[in-house]
Amino acid sequence: MKALKATLTALMLTGVSPALAEDWTGPFVGFSFGYADADGPGGVGGSDSAFGPFIGYDYDFGSFVLGGELEYNRLNLDLGEGEGSLDGVSRLKLRGGYDFGSALGYVVVGTARADTSGDSDTAAVYGIGVAYPVNDRFVISGEALRQDFDLDSRPSGSVDTNVFNLRTTFRF
Repeated sequence: MKALKATLTALMLTGVSPALAEDWTGPFVGFSFGYADADGPGGVGGSDSAFGPFIGYDYDFGSFVLGGELEYNRLNLDLGEGEGSLDGVSRLKLRGGYDFGSALGYVVVGTARADTSGDSDTAAVYGIGVAYPVNDRFVISGEALRQDFDLDSRPSGSVDTNVFNLRTTFRF
């Protein structure tokens, strides 16, 4: 959260003018590549790369942008200790943010579904992100997301996951 505040403050101090504001309204598709880290009790956990597609829609209300997104991250994360693996995470996200003109800072809330070699679970997802338009159609962004899964078949209980994604987006 401190990193987001510092980034947003830096953007405001650079003198970004609202007249330069980007129009974020419309559908988009993209691909993300990142890093996933899972932690559970008793040393259960691991880390691996994460990648996958996403699709969504944003609506620009002036300075405020609201949107929704469906995302899938493919993983092959071995949880160790004979606990199986985390194979993928699907997310349905609502995001809202502030248009700084040359960038969009936003927060994410929604639901996530973990697909594992044993059990699956649905949990809340929340996080932050920053998007920067390269031109009218192409956007690069970064997100940090958190999910706390409670996998019933696991004797040790919950698995907390953090995912950090770099994203490329094509807007229509």
